[in-house]
Amino acid sequence: MGAQRDIALPPGYRIQDVLAFHSRDAEGVAEQVGPQGLRKGVLLDGVPVVLEVTFDAGAARCTVDADGGLTPALLARANEALLNILGLRIDPAAFAAFVRNDPLLAPLVARQPGLRIVQSATVFEALTWAIIGQQINLPFAISLRRSFIQVAGRPHTSGLWCYPEAQDVASLALEDLTSRKFSRSKAETLLRLAQLVSDGAVVLDRERPVAEVMQELLAIKGIGPWTVNYALLRGYGYPDCSLHGDVAIRTAFHRLLGGDERPDIPATERLLEPYAPHRTMAAAYLWASLSDAGN
Repeated sequence: MGAQRDIALPPGYRIQDVLAFHSRDAEGVAEQVGPQGLRKGVLLDGVPVVLEVTFDAGAARCTVDADGGLTPALLARANEALLNILGLRIDPAAFAAFVRNDPLLAPLVARQPGLRIVQSATVFEALTWAIIGQQINLPFAISLRRSFIQVAGRPHTSGLWCYPEAQDVASLALEDLTSRKFSRSKAETLLRLAQLVSDGAVVLDRERPVAEVMQELLAIKGIGPWTVNYALLRGYGYPDCSLHGDVAIRTAFHRLLGGDERPDIPATERLLEPYAPHRTMAAAYLWASLSDAGN
């Protein structure tokens, strides 16, 4: 069963950034990306759903295709997911104005105006992806994510796999993950989180105060500040995430500032502090600077 809606896109919207984010897995297990759009599979309230987006003349033409009845509650969740995958949670204009006279980041903004933070479809996807990607290289992380989807998710009738929800992951055994190259600690953290969310002990609600969310997540064994901040960024669209523990952020500062050594984590935290309450966009531009030919 499907529903359609058009979402107006702001001037200067960077379609290619959105397509690039969702095409990281070349095998396209849960995301299929073409020149003018994408299809994304995700489980919402236990229902396999495919979100299809076609970009056309200043608008995203969206279709929600659910296996089963498309209730108002399910449609509302799908619409929230569409805002996430289109990167429409944070308006980059506020950050551009904030750093207009900043000698460090203003040149980066000038070279790539309108950069956006593209998000995962759900908070649970963002958080599990952060756990999967901890302390490993990106290609291996993408491979693990693919295995995670295929062992815990379910296929939509169209054939596209859907990213799992907490209850799907909570039903797994540890060996379901460790047999697919997950480290024991990573597998335990994923299962621990999924069980807490499935039981209602941890509530991944975008409307909750950020301080409460951070405190709740940090109390979970295996989840540290970097994982929480990354999940806030990719899942909640929180505008002031401090990614001072991120190696790429530290590398970007090193390239911009020079010096013999990359700044350590406390120094990077201090470097990011002046950009509050816009540290999420600061991270986006620092990440982008690493592949910016003008830098």
